[in-house]
Amino acid sequence: MNKDIITKTFKEIQDYICMGLTEISGQDFHEDNWIYEDGDGGGRTRIFAGDSIEKGGVNFSALNGVLSEEMSSKLKGGGRDFFATGVSLVIHPKNPFAPTVHMNIRYIERAGKGWFGGGIDLTPYYPNRTNIINFHKSLKKICDNHDIANYSKFKEECDKYFYIKHRDEARGVGGIFFDYLYDNPEPTFEFIKDVGYGFNDIYLPILTEQKDRDYSDNHREFQLYRRGRYVEFNLVYDRGTLFGLETQGRIESILMSLPPLTSWTYNWSPENNTPEAELYDVIKPKDWVNL
Repeated sequence: MNKDIITKTFKEIQDYICMGLTEISGQDFHEDNWIYEDGDGGGRTRIFAGDSIEKGGVNFSALNGVLSEEMSSKLKGGGRDFFATGVSLVIHPKNPFAPTVHMNIRYIERAGKGWFGGGIDLTPYYPNRTNIINFHKSLKKICDNHDIANYSKFKEECDKYFYIKHRDEARGVGGIFFDYLYDNPEPTFEFIKDVGYGFNDIYLPILTEQKDRDYSDNHREFQLYRRGRYVEFNLVYDRGTLFGLETQGRIESILMSLPPLTSWTYNWSPENNTPEAELYDVIKPKDWVNL
Protein backbone atom coordinates (compact mmCIF):
# COMPACT_ATOMS: atom_id res chain seq x y z
CA MET A 1 0.00 0.00 0.00
CA ASN A 2 1.05 3.57 -0.69
CA LYS A 3 1.53 5.19 2.71
CA ASP A 4 1.17 8.70 1.29
CA ILE A 5 -2.26 7.91 -0.17
CA ILE A 6 -3.45 6.36 3.07
CA THR A 7 -2.16 9.33 5.08
CA LYS A 8 -3.81 11.87 2.76
CA THR A 9 -7.12 9.99 2.85
CA PHE A 10 -7.13 9.78 6.65
CA LYS A 11 -6.56 13.55 6.89
CA GLU A 12 -9.48 14.12 4.54
CA ILE A 13 -11.68 11.83 6.64
CA GLN A 14 -10.77 13.87 9.73
CA ASP A 15 -11.80 17.04 7.85
CA TYR A 16 -15.10 15.49 6.78
CA ILE A 17 -16.02 14.29 10.26
CA CYS A 18 -15.11 17.59 11.90
CA MET A 19 -17.20 19.49 9.36
CA GLY A 20 -20.21 17.34 10.23
CA LEU A 21 -19.72 17.67 13.98
CA THR A 22 -19.39 21.45 13.70
CA GLU A 23 -22.55 21.72 11.66
CA ILE A 24 -24.64 19.58 14.04
CA SER A 25 -23.29 20.93 17.33
CA GLY A 26 -22.78 24.55 16.37
CA GLN A 27 -19.35 24.31 18.01
CA ASP A 28 -15.97 25.13 16.53
CA PHE A 29 -12.96 22.99 17.36
CA HIS A 30 -9.56 23.88 18.73
CA GLU A 31 -6.80 22.54 16.48
CA ASP A 32 -3.48 21.45 17.91
CA ASN A 33 -0.72 20.47 15.49
CA TRP A 34 2.08 18.50 17.07
CA ILE A 35 5.38 16.83 16.19
CA TYR A 36 6.37 13.29 17.18
CA GLU A 37 9.50 13.95 19.21
CA ASP A 38 10.75 10.33 19.38
CA GLY A 39 10.66 9.79 15.63
CA ASP A 40 9.35 11.42 12.47
CA GLY A 41 5.90 12.76 11.74
CA GLY A 42 3.21 14.09 14.02
CA GLY A 43 -0.46 14.74 14.19
CA ARG A 44 -3.41 17.09 14.15
CA THR A 45 -5.68 16.95 17.18
CA ARG A 46 -9.04 18.72 17.08
CA ILE A 47 -10.93 19.22 20.32
CA PHE A 48 -14.60 20.14 20.75
CA ALA A 49 -15.80 21.51 24.10
CA GLY A 50 -19.15 23.12 24.84
CA ASP A 51 -22.83 22.67 25.62
CA SER A 52 -23.59 20.03 22.99
CA ILE A 53 -20.33 18.10 22.79
CA GLU A 54 -19.05 18.45 26.34
CA LYS A 55 -15.73 17.04 25.20
CA GLY A 56 -14.81 15.46 21.93
CA GLY A 57 -11.62 14.78 20.07
CA VAL A 58 -10.91 13.86 16.45
CA ASN A 59 -7.26 12.99 16.10
CA PHE A 60 -5.15 12.33 13.01
CA SER A 61 -1.57 11.12 13.23
CA ALA A 62 1.16 9.69 11.00
CA LEU A 63 4.29 8.47 12.77
CA ASN A 64 7.58 6.75 12.02
CA GLY A 65 9.45 5.42 15.01
CA VAL A 66 10.99 2.53 16.91
CA LEU A 67 8.95 0.23 19.14
CA SER A 68 10.08 -0.76 22.61
CA GLU A 69 10.97 -4.41 23.01
CA GLU A 70 7.81 -4.95 25.07
CA MET A 71 5.51 -3.38 22.48
CA SER A 72 7.37 -5.07 19.62
CA SER A 73 6.53 -8.46 21.13
CA LYS A 74 2.83 -7.58 21.28
CA LEU A 75 2.41 -6.61 17.61
CA LYS A 76 2.55 -8.78 14.53
CA GLY A 77 5.37 -8.24 12.08
CA GLY A 78 9.14 -8.17 12.30
CA GLY A 79 11.62 -5.57 13.41
CA ARG A 80 11.14 -2.66 15.77
CA ASP A 81 10.80 0.12 13.18
CA PHE A 82 7.19 1.07 12.55
CA PHE A 83 4.93 3.39 10.61
CA ALA A 84 1.46 4.12 11.92
CA THR A 85 -1.27 6.43 10.70
CA GLY A 86 -4.91 6.71 11.63
CA VAL A 87 -7.92 8.68 12.72
CA SER A 88 -9.24 8.20 16.23
CA LEU A 89 -12.20 9.94 17.78
CA VAL A 90 -14.29 9.95 20.93
CA ILE A 91 -17.34 12.16 21.38
CA HIS A 92 -18.78 12.72 24.88
CA PRO A 93 -22.04 14.67 24.57
CA LYS A 94 -23.20 16.62 27.60
CA ASN A 95 -26.78 15.35 27.44
CA PRO A 96 -27.09 11.99 29.28
CA PHE A 97 -29.55 10.77 26.63
CA ALA A 98 -26.95 11.17 23.87
CA PRO A 99 -24.52 8.23 23.79
CA THR A 100 -20.75 8.46 23.73
CA VAL A 101 -19.22 7.16 20.51
CA HIS A 102 -15.73 5.94 19.62
CA MET A 103 -14.23 5.27 16.20
CA ASN A 104 -10.75 4.38 15.04
CA ILE A 105 -9.31 3.52 11.65
CA ARG A 106 -5.61 2.81 11.36
CA TYR A 107 -2.81 1.45 9.20
CA ILE A 108 0.37 0.04 10.77
CA GLU A 109 3.46 -1.19 8.99
CA ARG A 110 6.48 -3.15 10.23
CA ALA A 111 9.33 -4.47 8.11
CA GLY A 112 7.43 -3.57 4.96
CA LYS A 113 4.32 -5.54 5.95
CA GLY A 114 1.23 -3.51 6.76
CA TRP A 115 -2.27 -4.11 8.04
CA PHE A 116 -5.45 -2.21 8.74
CA GLY A 117 -7.49 -2.18 11.91
CA GLY A 118 -10.16 -0.19 13.63
CA GLY A 119 -13.78 -0.16 14.62
CA ILE A 120 -16.66 1.90 15.92
CA ASP A 121 -18.78 1.36 19.03
CA LEU A 122 -21.56 3.09 20.95
CA THR A 123 -21.79 3.69 24.71
CA PRO A 124 -25.25 4.87 25.84
CA TYR A 125 -26.29 5.85 29.35
CA TYR A 126 -30.06 5.97 28.83
CA PRO A 127 -30.36 3.72 25.78
CA ASN A 128 -32.74 4.30 22.92
CA ARG A 129 -33.23 0.87 21.37
CA THR A 130 -34.22 2.25 17.97
CA ASN A 131 -31.00 4.26 17.82
CA ILE A 132 -28.97 1.18 18.74
CA ILE A 133 -30.68 -1.02 16.16
CA ASN A 134 -30.16 1.59 13.42
CA PHE A 135 -26.53 1.99 14.47
CA HIS A 136 -25.89 -1.73 14.02
CA LYS A 137 -27.89 -1.95 10.79
CA SER A 138 -25.80 0.87 9.32
CA LEU A 139 -22.60 -0.97 10.21
CA LYS A 140 -23.91 -4.21 8.75
CA LYS A 141 -24.78 -2.41 5.51
CA ILE A 142 -21.21 -1.10 5.21
CA CYS A 143 -19.78 -4.55 5.88
CA ASP A 144 -22.16 -6.21 3.42
CA ASN A 145 -20.84 -3.93 0.67
CA HIS A 146 -17.32 -5.39 1.01
CA ASP A 147 -16.30 -9.00 0.53
CA ILE A 148 -13.44 -8.67 3.01
CA ALA A 149 -15.77 -7.53 5.82
CA ASN A 150 -17.89 -9.83 7.96
CA TYR A 151 -20.34 -7.96 10.19
CA SER A 152 -21.13 -10.95 12.41
CA LYS A 153 -17.44 -11.69 13.01
CA PHE A 154 -16.54 -8.03 13.55
CA LYS A 155 -19.48 -7.55 15.94
CA GLU A 156 -18.42 -10.58 17.97
CA GLU A 157 -14.87 -9.25 18.13
CA CYS A 158 -16.22 -5.89 19.29
CA ASP A 159 -18.31 -7.48 22.04
CA LYS A 160 -15.23 -9.36 23.22
CA TYR A 161 -12.87 -6.41 23.00
CA PHE A 162 -14.96 -3.73 24.74
CA TYR A 163 -15.49 -5.88 27.81
CA ILE A 164 -14.44 -4.71 31.25
CA LYS A 165 -13.14 -7.93 32.77
CA HIS A 166 -12.74 -6.68 36.31
CA ARG A 167 -16.38 -5.49 36.27
CA ASP A 168 -17.72 -8.48 34.32
CA GLU A 169 -19.72 -6.18 32.07
CA ALA A 170 -19.59 -4.62 28.62
CA ARG A 171 -18.60 -1.00 28.15
CA GLY A 172 -21.55 -0.31 25.88
CA VAL A 173 -23.66 -1.85 23.12
CA GLY A 174 -20.78 -2.67 20.81
CA GLY A 175 -20.47 -2.16 17.10
CA ILE A 176 -17.66 -3.60 14.98
CA PHE A 177 -13.99 -4.19 15.72
CA PHE A 178 -11.29 -5.61 13.43
CA ASP A 179 -7.52 -5.86 13.39
CA TYR A 180 -4.66 -7.31 11.34
CA LEU A 181 -6.49 -7.10 8.01
CA TYR A 182 -3.62 -7.55 5.53
CA ASP A 183 -4.55 -10.22 2.95
CA ASN A 184 -6.30 -7.92 0.45
CA PRO A 185 -4.95 -4.40 1.02
CA GLU A 186 -6.74 -2.50 -1.76
CA PRO A 187 -10.26 -3.87 -1.06
CA THR A 188 -9.59 -3.50 2.67
CA PHE A 189 -8.67 0.16 2.20
CA GLU A 190 -12.00 0.72 0.42
CA PHE A 191 -13.79 -0.78 3.42
CA ILE A 192 -11.77 1.34 5.84
CA LYS A 193 -12.70 4.48 3.89
CA ASP A 194 -16.39 3.58 4.02
CA VAL A 195 -16.20 3.16 7.80
CA GLY A 196 -14.49 6.54 8.18
CA TYR A 197 -16.71 8.47 5.80
CA GLY A 198 -19.75 6.63 7.14
CA PHE A 199 -19.36 8.04 10.65
CA ASN A 200 -21.42 11.17 9.99
CA ASP A 201 -24.36 9.20 8.62
CA ILE A 202 -24.16 6.63 11.42
CA TYR A 203 -23.79 8.82 14.50
CA LEU A 204 -24.84 12.39 13.75
CA PRO A 205 -28.59 11.55 13.43
CA ILE A 206 -28.43 10.02 16.93
CA LEU A 207 -26.67 13.07 18.34
CA THR A 208 -29.15 15.40 16.64
CA GLU A 209 -32.13 13.52 18.06
CA GLN A 210 -30.86 13.31 21.64
CA LYS A 211 -28.62 16.30 22.35
CA ASP A 212 -31.36 18.80 23.28
CA ARG A 213 -33.58 16.59 25.44
CA ASP A 214 -34.49 17.74 28.93
CA TYR A 215 -32.70 15.88 31.71
CA SER A 216 -32.51 15.94 35.50
CA ASP A 217 -29.66 16.02 38.00
CA ASN A 218 -30.28 12.30 38.53
CA HIS A 219 -29.74 11.61 34.82
CA ARG A 220 -26.53 13.60 34.91
CA GLU A 221 -25.23 11.81 38.02
CA PHE A 222 -25.77 8.41 36.41
CA GLN A 223 -24.03 9.54 33.24
CA LEU A 224 -20.98 10.62 35.26
CA TYR A 225 -21.00 7.32 37.15
CA ARG A 226 -21.07 5.28 33.94
CA ARG A 227 -18.36 7.44 32.40
CA GLY A 228 -16.15 5.97 35.10
CA ARG A 229 -16.43 2.62 33.32
CA TYR A 230 -15.25 4.30 30.12
CA VAL A 231 -12.16 5.61 31.90
CA GLU A 232 -11.42 2.23 33.47
CA PHE A 233 -11.53 0.44 30.12
CA ASN A 234 -9.39 2.99 28.28
CA LEU A 235 -6.66 3.10 30.91
CA VAL A 236 -6.52 -0.63 31.60
CA TYR A 237 -7.33 -2.42 28.34
CA ASP A 238 -7.49 -0.17 25.28
CA ARG A 239 -4.81 -1.13 22.74
CA GLY A 240 -4.69 2.32 21.16
CA THR A 241 -4.06 4.01 24.48
CA LEU A 242 -1.41 1.48 25.45
CA PHE A 243 0.25 1.71 22.02
CA GLY A 244 0.41 5.50 22.31
CA LEU A 245 1.91 5.36 25.78
CA GLU A 246 4.44 2.66 24.87
CA THR A 247 5.59 4.55 21.76
CA GLN A 248 6.01 7.80 23.72
CA GLY A 249 3.23 9.47 21.77
CA ARG A 250 1.80 12.87 22.65
CA ILE A 251 0.03 12.33 25.96
CA GLU A 252 -2.65 15.01 25.49
CA SER A 253 -3.73 13.47 22.20
CA ILE A 254 -3.60 9.93 23.57
CA LEU A 255 -5.81 10.81 26.54
CA MET A 256 -8.24 12.97 24.59
CA SER A 257 -10.67 10.03 24.83
CA LEU A 258 -11.25 10.58 28.54
CA PRO A 259 -14.41 12.49 29.53
CA PRO A 260 -14.09 15.92 31.20
CA LEU A 261 -16.12 14.90 34.26
CA THR A 262 -16.84 11.52 35.83
CA SER A 263 -17.47 9.94 39.21
CA TRP A 264 -16.93 6.75 41.16
CA THR A 265 -19.55 6.07 43.83
CA TYR A 266 -18.58 3.34 46.26
CA ASN A 267 -20.50 0.07 45.86
CA TRP A 268 -23.42 1.66 44.04
CA SER A 269 -26.07 -0.27 42.11
CA PRO A 270 -29.32 0.85 40.47
CA GLU A 271 -32.71 0.18 41.96
CA ASN A 272 -34.79 -2.49 40.24
CA ASN A 273 -37.15 -1.45 37.45
CA THR A 274 -35.53 1.93 36.89
CA PRO A 275 -34.14 3.41 33.65
CA GLU A 276 -30.68 3.09 35.18
CA ALA A 277 -31.19 -0.64 35.76
CA GLU A 278 -32.35 -1.05 32.15
CA LEU A 279 -28.90 -0.13 30.89
CA TYR A 280 -27.37 -3.22 32.47
CA ASP A 281 -29.65 -5.43 30.39
CA VAL A 282 -29.15 -3.44 27.21
CA ILE A 283 -25.34 -3.70 27.32
CA LYS A 284 -25.48 -7.51 27.32
CA PRO A 285 -24.50 -8.60 23.77
CA LYS A 286 -27.54 -8.91 21.49
CA ASP A 287 -28.35 -9.59 17.87
CA TRP A 288 -29.39 -5.98 17.35
CA VAL A 289 -29.98 -6.11 13.60
CA ASN A 290 -32.68 -8.79 14.02
CA LEU A 291 -34.54 -7.25 16.95
